[in-house]
Amino acid sequence: MLSIIYGIASSLTWGAGDFAGGLASRKVGAYRAVLYADFFGLLILAVASFFYRESFPSGTVALNSFIGGALGSMGLLVLYYSLSVGQMSVAAPVSALFAALLPVVYAALTEGLPTPIQFIGFVLALAAVWLISQGDGGFHVSKLSDLKFPVLAGFGFGCYFIFIHNAVSDPEALFWPMVFSRAAGTLLVFAIVLARREPLHVPRDAWGVVLVNAALDLGGNFFFILASKAGRLDISAILSSLYPGATVILAWLLLKEKISKTQAVGIALAFLAIYFFTV
Repeated sequence: MLSIIYGIASSLTWGAGDFAGGLASRKVGAYRAVLYADFFGLLILAVASFFYRESFPSGTVALNSFIGGALGSMGLLVLYYSLSVGQMSVAAPVSALFAALLPVVYAALTEGLPTPIQFIGFVLALAAVWLISQGDGGFHVSKLSDLKFPVLAGFGFGCYFIFIHNAVSDPEALFWPMVFSRAAGTLLVFAIVLARREPLHVPRDAWGVVLVNAALDLGGNFFFILASKAGRLDISAILSSLYPGATVILAWLLLKEKISKTQAVGIALAFLAIYFFTV
């Protein structure tokens, strides 16, 4: 049950973070929004280090965390690129589906098959992720190459789930995996921003949403780690992957954006999936 609660908390926090990230992207650009989320998240962790004492991790924990953070940030950058070249109706659902499906397959191979009830929950949750992410734009693939970048983005997200799960399988690992994964993401995105020669200045009116985005994104990672430590990887990852639902609902409540019929069905399936995980 703890894994389910933390997984839901992760999806809600990440969903709110994506909403804030979308607002930050409008003010400073997508790549810089990702950089600031990673960098200020790292600063938050630096402050937290004075209050949370944890022994330095083993090389295996550090390596898994670093690789997971780099792959997760790579997935986000590839997703933004895919969206920028006009594949929005393809990029969002395909990347979200692969991000959720990859940990499910990995967990089946390493932790054994889920129970029949859990399997039904997985199917419903995967369908929910697909429908919520798809929105009302429809899904149109003119050629297989359209799937190249969305699949790569989903692969990066899914690998993040797997590598971080492996890192926190050490009972004592909690704080340092977040530090190493955040450091990897910061370095990677900083290199991309420098290569693109984007200015690093943050407009005064953007500071609030940038810092909120950083805190929420870090919170989503924190709750996923707790979920992963408390239970199976597949349940933790698939519940955390329901974050588009929170983003859609916040956009509806605060920005008055419409929820399409497809997204409404997806949100309903998400609640049904959560029910199957709790019975």
